Amino acid sequence: MGNIVWLASYPKSGNTWMRAFLHNLVRDAGQPVDINQMIGALTQGESAIGWYRVLNPRPAETWTDLEMARMRPAVHKTIAAGQNGTVFCKIHNRLGRHHGQPTVNMAVSAGAIYIVRNPLDVVLSFADFQGVPIDEAITIMATPDFSTERNERNLPELLGSWSQNVESWTAGEGKGLYVVRYEDMLEDPIKAFGAVTAFLNLDYPKVRLDRAVRNASFKELRKQEDERGFNERPEHQERFFRKGTAGQWRDELSDDQVARICGDHRDQMARFGYLPDGH
Repeated sequence: MGNIVWLASYPKSGNTWMRAFLHNLVRDAGQPVDINQMIGALTQGESAIGWYRVLNPRPAETWTDLEMARMRPAVHKTIAAGQNGTVFCKIHNRLGRHHGQPTVNMAVSAGAIYIVRNPLDVVLSFADFQGVPIDEAITIMATPDFSTERNERNLPELLGSWSQNVESWTAGEGKGLYVVRYEDMLEDPIKAFGAVTAFLNLDYPKVRLDRAVRNASFKELRKQEDERGFNERPEHQERFFRKGTAGQWRDELSDDQVARICGDHRDQMARFGYLPDGH
């Protein structure tokens, strides 16, 4: 059994919020952890290009898709070996295989937390994050085996479609996997994050849990971004932490757009209680 606990999700589903909570919980510094200091000993990102450069010194733009697929399991092994205890690793890949290689190295994995969010809300944040119109974001989220483009900081992330991503991680839910809805994190953060700590066997006093939830609140994350910026925000994006609410799709999506998303993802939306009445 390995030591990586994957923090898995489709993009813009609450992964950064979960990482901020865990940093504040484990470090318990008394003041909010700097959002620009969340990659290090406690959390890593499996797509960060620096891990892959160690294995292949050629310019990253020359790497083939097959070469990157073959490097991924070795990178996961390196991330695991760099930490004596548990390391939390952000991942947006669907769970499966790519060019015959695993998108997740199970040999070095200890478990996973999967965060799921209503795709009707995801599409709004995802469109802004990708810098594309909402209709294009809807198409991307419905595209099987979709991968992002590589950039100077990250390798392509093997998202798949929204439904493909969600189903790949949650269809075989077992004792090594905990699934949490973004909406439940919003509605009752103490209960939702408390259940996460229980899954991780982190036996901390309630006052510490309360403080971590408070120090990782959306209000705090947005305040820090306003004051110091956020190093994970794409250059084209005005802000990374936008609204942090649920149900905004009701005011921002057309009826046709809602129908498209529900048609694309009906089965998985129904599983998690996301289908609106009449759909």
